[in-house]
Amino acid sequence: MPINAATPRAGGDDGAAARAPRDLEAVYDIPVLVSAVLGRSTMQVSQLLKLGRGAVVELDRKVGDPIDIFVNNRLIARGEVVMIDDTKLGITMTEIVKSDRGG
Repeated sequence: MPINAATPRAGGDDGAAARAPRDLEAVYDIPVLVSAVLGRSTMQVSQLLKLGRGAVVELDRKVGDPIDIFVNNRLIARGEVVMIDDTKLGITMTEIVKSDRGG
């Protein structure tokens, strides 16, 4: 007899696999903050106060280096900046970063 989502399996599964897709739908509409970080810089407050219009802040990345992509302040991927419709910037994900969480 074939096993399907409605047939309980040995081991106490109790249909958890059948409920998973439906249960996951509850989180689809939760907003998350996606950030793309081109680079970082550290400076003293006195240097920051001297910055004005047209000032250039040197970042810790080189042209062509991948940018970091964060979701809710957690690094999830790296990618490249792309132009969309000649007016907006976008990101192409080139690498998914594995989570270091143990659970």
